[in-house]
Parts: sequence; structure tokens; C-alpha cells
Amino acid sequence: MSAPPCSIALVTLRLLHTSDWHLGRALHEESLLEDQAWALERLLELVRDERPDVLVVAGDVYDRAVPPAEAVELLDEVLTRVAELSVPAVVIAGNHDSAERLSFGARLLAPRGLHLRGGLQAAAEPIAIAGKGLVYAVPFVDPDVVRGLEEDPDIRGHAAAMERVVARARADAARRSLPTVLVAHAFVQGAAQTPDSERPVVVGSAGCVPAETIGGFDYAALGHLHAAQEVSPGARYSGSLLKYSFSEASHEKGVVLVEVERGRATARTVALGARRDVVRLSGTLEELLRREDLDRHAQDLVEVTLDDPDYVLDAKRRLQARFAHVLNVVRRELAPRPGEGAFGQQVAGAGKDDLKLFESFFDTVTGALPGPEHRTVFTDALAELARTERAA
Repeated sequence: MSAPPCSIALVTLRLLHTSDWHLGRALHEESLLEDQAWALERLLELVRDERPDVLVVAGDVYDRAVPPAEAVELLDEVLTRVAELSVPAVVIAGNHDSAERLSFGARLLAPRGLHLRGGLQAAAEPIAIAGKGLVYAVPFVDPDVVRGLEEDPDIRGHAAAMERVVARARADAARRSLPTVLVAHAFVQGAAQTPDSERPVVVGSAGCVPAETIGGFDYAALGHLHAAQEVSPGARYSGSLLKYSFSEASHEKGVVLVEVERGRATARTVALGARRDVVRLSGTLEELLRREDLDRHAQDLVEVTLDDPDYVLDAKRRLQARFAHVLNVVRRELAPRPGEGAFGQQVAGAGKDDLKLFESFFDTVTGALPGPEHRTVFTDALAELARTERAA
């Protein structure tokens, strides 16, 4: 980070940093739109109470390039109310967004303090927050797009493309006396990624950007990774608005209030809460149905890992009688029993008796022999298959 010129009076830029709203997203086909609206209402209350100099949304505003109409309506409502509070906002496109759709009407909205940046052409042109600081907006960088804009066939990969885009903004920031902020959507090396939550930009690590690429600014407000974290001094991911996968169940979600001065930034996280929590529960079916301490999860979004040693019939429906939104039920992998091997080895000596093959397969998958109801379903299916073959 650059040092402040000694002759310049100290100026502080107060910003509210958020990202990865993913409006329109679902969790295991359960719509999260009402949950998103609830969290954004808390965000609006925070904007009203804290009166930041600028609100920054660091990409992945929508969950897909063509969002549902309800998601567009929600964004329109939120940004309109931010504008009514006379708080400037800088909103950039992430890899989930359509750059063109997100920036529609940008020139008309900028005079009202709403700055929508989908393309990269103006990345080196700062958005001035009157008397407070300068914000450089760098939406998601596609190397193919940068190669075309720069007319340079040698630009390959995200790291090179990002460096080319940011370099001019960094050079401009170095000449400024007011605090400077980079808003970018990228995967910066050294950050911890949530395994199944963020959509990979590319396979492997080719989409990573070195931490030094985002240097040269007093604060870097990052989006893309859903876990809130600081990746280097003055560079931070705010994390996603909500928990968007069960792998995020232990995350604390919120937004970041930052005070930026020349040469330093001070950040504090503010929790927004959630209309419904995303939780993982484990235990046997009977334990989960009986434990009184689990009453608080009756309306939460739940994934259950069953520890029952035997197959549990109709487990999801039975769990939903207590936890209305059980979205996923998995069975804990049990250690193989003595003498247990691959299914092919187990059935090798079973002959050609279909029922014996079924029993052996059922035992391998569930750890128990099929009951009478399972055998009935299987034999009925065999009989139906035989009738079909005769008719053919």
C-alpha cells in the first residue's frame, strides 16, 4: 500500500463492502429468494444507520446470466432504496452475471450515484466519491475479452489478463492523494475456497490471480469466494450474502464496514443474520426425532447424515415431520464388515438366482438384508419385466 503524502490532510473513506448475493439461487431446489430479500432488508437498515460514503457490491449479483424476473425485481427494489438514501453504490459483474445485462442503463443511473460496471473498458477510470476517495471497478476478467480489447494475442490466462487490466488502474491510483479502493471479482492466490459452493472459473489453479496483482490500492474489496477472509493486508473477501451450500454451514455471514485512509484500512464485519439457517445434523433417526435441543432447527434448511447401522426406510419423509425443510439425507459410510469385499466378489458364487443377487446387492449397499416388503417389490418388478418381454 502506498504512503500518504505528508502535506495532505487525513481523509477517511467509509465504505460498506458486500458481494456474492446470487439473487435467484436455490439450495437443493428450495428457493432462497425470500431469504435473500430478508438479508437485504437488514443490509438496507445498516446503510441507513451507518451512512457509509459508498456501498460496493463485488460481483455475482445474480446467480446466472439470465436471472428470473423476481430476482431482477428484488435488485431493482434494493438499489432504488439505496439511491433514496443518497448513498452512492458501485456494483460490478461477477462470473455468474451477464456483463451487458447488469450494466444496462449505467449512463443514465450514474448521475444518481448508482455505478453499474459490467465491462472492462473503464477499469482505469475511477469513480469519484466526492471529497472522500476513488473507487476502481474491475468486473470479472475473461482472458479472451481482454485479448480482444488489448489486441494482444500473447495475453493468456487469468493472471496475465487481470494484471493487464489492473496495471493502468494501479498507475492512476499512485498519482492520487485521496484514498483508493479496488473492487474486483477474482480468485486471489492464498485464499481458502469453499469446496462445492463457488462455481470454478477454470479447471485447476489456472484461474488464480497472484496477490500482488491487486496491490497498489489502500483497500481491495473482493468478490467470488464465499468464505469471508482477509487474503493480505488491506485485501479482503466479504463472503456471500447467505450460506449457499451445506459446506458453508459453519460460516458466519455478513458484510464489512471499512474505513480507508491513505496507506491503511480498518475493517470490521457486521453480521446480518438469516431468515433460515443452513445446518448439518447427524445421528440415528430415533436420536434426531427425539433430541429436544434440535427444536430450534424446525424451520431451518437441513442436511442430515444418518448413523443408523441398518437401512432406514422412508427416512426423509419421517425427518420432515420434525424438520420441515430437510433437503438432503445421506448415510454415513460405515467400515466394511469382516470378510466383506467388492460386490462382484460377493455375488460370484451366488449363481444365477436373481433374488440372491438382489439380496447380496442390497446387503452391500445398506448393510442389512432386504425385508419382506423389499423382496415383494423386487419379485413384482421381475414378473412385470417377464410379462413385457413375452408381449414383445
